[in-house]
Amino acid sequence: MRRIFALLALAFAVLPLRAETIQERAAPCLACHGEKGQSETENTPSLGAQQAPYVLIQLFIFREKLRVFEPMNEMAKALTDDDLRVFSDFIATLPKPSPAADAGDPVRMQRAQALIQQHHCNSCHNTDFSGKDSVPRIADQREDYLLKTLREYKDNSRHGYDATMAEALQPVTPEQIVDLAYFLARVR
Repeated sequence: MRRIFALLALAFAVLPLRAETIQERAAPCLACHGEKGQSETENTPSLGAQQAPYVLIQLFIFREKLRVFEPMNEMAKALTDDDLRVFSDFIATLPKPSPAADAGDPVRMQRAQALIQQHHCNSCHNTDFSGKDSVPRIADQREDYLLKTLREYKDNSRHGYDATMAEALQPVTPEQIVDLAYFLARVR
């Protein structure tokens, strides 16, 4: 896996020198995040229809190593501020990911909807979970990635722009986090 990331990082570093289009430059990104913005890689987020301001901030914090994930830090380190904007705008044009094939267990879906209302998840992420501005789209995201991310916010190993996510998830139990990820991956 490290070898793949190293090769992608090398390809990404060389591409700006010869690639003419953003589609060509983004090819290494889409190799992991999905050709059309829907990831098929475990624990790797789908980027389709992600908010450009959110992507811009994420790429910046990866570039500056304020968020540490070696493959992304390596990919982003050579990006200029203009590159960050171009990539962010491009990613926002990718089609939104499709929801999971199954509509989900109605009992689990209802439990998650109650949690969403209780913890006001839909006030920042929108009622359809499409995100807005610097708040990410979480609708139809990979369930494994959602689960990983929610757990990291809860245990404070992943930090947001502020403490909102950590605070919102503190009263949420591990079982409830599983239901939230399940629901969000199946939003219709």
